[in-house]
Amino acid sequence: MKIPKIGEVMSRPPRTIGEDIPVSKAKAHMQRDRIRHLPVLSAGRLVGIISDRDIRIAESFQGPGELLVKDIMTPEPYVVSEDEPLDEVLLTMADNKYGCALVQHPDSQVVIGIFTDTDALRSFGEYLQKQIQSRAA
Repeated sequence: MKIPKIGEVMSRPPRTIGEDIPVSKAKAHMQRDRIRHLPVLSAGRLVGIISDRDIRIAESFQGPGELLVKDIMTPEPYVVSEDEPLDEVLLTMADNKYGCALVQHPDSQVVIGIFTDTDALRSFGEYLQKQIQSRAA
């Protein structure tokens, strides 16, 4: 059985946000687009990731003033190339409790996709359906 590459199952293109954007705006984007992770860019370069969980935690401790995305983002997110085998990405995500993997083009370092835990569940469900169908045939 051929193991798919992450580029075959990732979501593309990912929505991104700038590091100097207010957290309230990031939250509004995430709610509008029904997503839980946003890669954070500075001058077109990946500098971090922000999740809905990061926002909830920040809101619970926030004092006066508005926080910016760079204040609460996670720097150095988990990044893979589109040729990375799906099984390796899944195991790394599980071992490290990562909610997503960002996929960068190897030459330009541009973020070309995102693979979330929801994508992982979808991939596993499709795999199980194929297994059931092949056994029924």
